[in-house]
Amino acid sequence: MSKRISVWALALTATLAGCVSTVSTVLEVENKAVQPMSSKLLAEMAKKGMTAQDPILVRIFKDESELEVWKRDRSGKYALLKTFPMCRWSGKLGPKTKTGDRQAPEGFYNVSAGMLNPNSQYYLSFNLGYPNRLEKALGYTGEAIMVHGACSSSGCFALTDEGVAEIYTIAREALKGGQTAFQVQSLPFHMTPENMARNRSNPNFEFWTNIKQGYDYFEVTKREPKVSACGRHYAFNTEFDGGEPSDPLAPCPPSSSAGTGDPKVAAKQAADTRAMEAALQGKPEISEHAYLDGGMHPSFRALLKRRGAQELAKETSLTDVPISRPESALADPHKPGE
Repeated sequence: MSKRISVWALALTATLAGCVSTVSTVLEVENKAVQPMSSKLLAEMAKKGMTAQDPILVRIFKDESELEVWKRDRSGKYALLKTFPMCRWSGKLGPKTKTGDRQAPEGFYNVSAGMLNPNSQYYLSFNLGYPNRLEKALGYTGEAIMVHGACSSSGCFALTDEGVAEIYTIAREALKGGQTAFQVQSLPFHMTPENMARNRSNPNFEFWTNIKQGYDYFEVTKREPKVSACGRHYAFNTEFDGGEPSDPLAPCPPSSSAGTGDPKVAAKQAADTRAMEAALQGKPEISEHAYLDGGMHPSFRALLKRRGAQELAKETSLTDVPISRPESALADPHKPGE
């Protein structure tokens, strides 16, 4: 009985903020938040040398409208568990900088157990932790930026209810298994030389070059990059003399190790730079993001037109669709609502 009262108290005292709202009934909270992991997913984990309790890492790609869940396997490295097509995100390519800009953020975030939200009106959700330490120091504002269901976004990343329920369960079990927090890498696109070349004139290119260092490290090593902040940017896999930098805006302090520390990563970065320069030869760059407002995975577009937004949010079959890359200039007719 006390559990029910405490849940009701939480629902009554919570306030609307960003993409978060209260839930209508205690029963709804309990059912959504504690549903067991499917036997199909457990079997897939076993086949890949994983358990439900192994740590996870999440990567989000705006332009492709995809969310990847990676899980650490018996080798100690991360392997791709599943790719989810994203139903909706708002804004354009580039980081979120202020409240009300309708931008979905880009950067590196850590999600702990307390950031899982069973009380979201958008089925289930977890808070990304925007603004992170670097973003706060830079003066970026905003709050309650979530990954949630309901296929509706105003600065968040939205999946179907079924999709976010599966991700929520995977995250819950990893955190119960002992992972303190899981890393989320929110990225504008797969950071290939071709995509970097296409967006070379974008005002966010310098920022993207910075976060690509963390992307490259994970691509090569399949290990979680250590993320620090100094000199107004991210620093990856660096051990600083005297410990972690205390001021993200101050110049980076001396370090005994700099950069990735992995020659294979350095080789990839050098090769990518050469490939990007070659791709730029005689080809136009993209100066504006092609979407009118955010994006939606192509898998959902026909369903949206045929069934409408409310039914689309409940769609379950698309959590297992084969992922195909979206066309680069699809205008999204759907306007997000809160």
